Amino acid sequence: MTLRKTYAEHRQALLARYPDGAAPGGVAVDDIIQLKLQNTFSTHLDIARQMAGVMRADMAEYDADSGKFTQSLGCWSGFHAQQMIKSVKRLRGTTKGAYVYLSGWMVAGLRNRFGHLPDQSMHEKTSVVDLIEEIYVSLRQADEVAINDLFKTLRAAREAGDAVAEQAAIKAIDGFETHVVPIIADIDAGFGNENATYLLAKEMIKAGACCLQIENQVSDAKQCGHQDGKVTVPREDFIEKLRACRLAFEELGVDQGVIVARTDSLGAGLTQKVPVSQEPGDLASDYIKWLKTEAITEGNPILPGELALYRDGRFEKPVRMPNGLFAFQEGTGRARVIEDCIASLTQGGADLLWIETDTPNVDEIASMVAEIRKVVPNAKLTYNNSPSFNWTLNLRRQVRDQWIAEGKIHKDSYPDGAGLMSAEFDASDLGRETDERLARFQVDISARAGVFHNLITLPTFHLTAKSMDELSRGYFGEDRMKAYVNSVQREEIRRGVSAVKHQHEVGSDLGDSFKEMVAGERALKAGGHANTMNQFAAE
Repeated sequence: MTLRKTYAEHRQALLARYPDGAAPGGVAVDDIIQLKLQNTFSTHLDIARQMAGVMRADMAEYDADSGKFTQSLGCWSGFHAQQMIKSVKRLRGTTKGAYVYLSGWMVAGLRNRFGHLPDQSMHEKTSVVDLIEEIYVSLRQADEVAINDLFKTLRAAREAGDAVAEQAAIKAIDGFETHVVPIIADIDAGFGNENATYLLAKEMIKAGACCLQIENQVSDAKQCGHQDGKVTVPREDFIEKLRACRLAFEELGVDQGVIVARTDSLGAGLTQKVPVSQEPGDLASDYIKWLKTEAITEGNPILPGELALYRDGRFEKPVRMPNGLFAFQEGTGRARVIEDCIASLTQGGADLLWIETDTPNVDEIASMVAEIRKVVPNAKLTYNNSPSFNWTLNLRRQVRDQWIAEGKIHKDSYPDGAGLMSAEFDASDLGRETDERLARFQVDISARAGVFHNLITLPTFHLTAKSMDELSRGYFGEDRMKAYVNSVQREEIRRGVSAVKHQHEVGSDLGDSFKEMVAGERALKAGGHANTMNQFAAE
């Protein structure tokens, strides 16, 4: 990782050029230092290179201690990402272990010119790149605002002649931790062939992405991982796209770039084509063996133009759907997932796996990872803690079924099915045990199932909808201003959410500082006594 120069190092270098403490035009050396430190990264490609190193270091720590897993929330704007990372810094005092997830679903649903679209790769490729760029612009602006505040503290200490406070301010400046964190960016199924994947990957990396997540679905038939109708590609096709992503990283000098290979095979029952097998046991034959076939008989003869497979000493017809797609045998998804993952790691050069599941079941995922690790001992996962799961219902069912099997309760103690969602069970033994399991779910899955990174794909989609509903119901109802103050502003103030001072949050004070740098006492500043943001000054 590139080390930033300290305040003293910058000052020494500048004073060697400008011994009188000012650059031509009277620009103060300290103002130059501030701007140099605010510019935490020269380019977004530099971000990709440095954040790749952060991810690699985190992966090494996880290998040594599974308790050191990482987390992210899916964000559909730069502001969401900025506020998430600021919250993490307030909570932990560091951003370590926190990433941003960029969801293709949310780009399709919220960030494209064509309106609200399903997760089917119908949105423009450039909208994904644009969102990566926007997120990093927002995170870098958070750096600028924070460092400006630190320099204001430094100037105040000097004006007061307080040498101790001055040194404390310089120490805070040198110890500043950037808000910039790794982004795991969803490239869907690559938006086309392997060359199209490579071209898009390059643009995403240049925008700052150090990690690309790509799935093994057919690009032009792509579906959300939690919907039906998923169609996978032969493994050699997917490996070619993994290689395309790797070449993009290497070309751009992001040597530690991270690739997440996602398999949708657990819920995918179809494939678009039958690959060509060169010898028994190769990637193609291992893919073909799972195809659903039917016997060729007098009553079911092979017809002109139909395909036959030689299997177990005889020819059989693969089951083909009216749309030309081929079906897999029922119940083979788990086996195909394991083979997908091993091939992606050993032949595709992937760094992390993503297994899309239909329920949040630690035992199910752990059993698949155990099989993968027989071949690749350090296999690690990124896991989607998806809002598509009904978490309350799923985990209450798991607790109920376990307690019945262990003889702790009778099967009629709690209902089976949607009735478990009832609020009457929130304070019950079942409800409390479920909440405890929810609280430790990520810890359990990271320890038992090799999950290095836990993410929630669509939280800001649902949070925005819920928050706007909550505010709207009160504001347009009987509470009016009380609804805003109680549900928004008062909580912002009490939690220390910096956005309560919205002018400061978007750089008003930062702009004032720059005006002073170039205009001195002539600067027309926004932060004077008449600025209403003063009502939120810390006591």
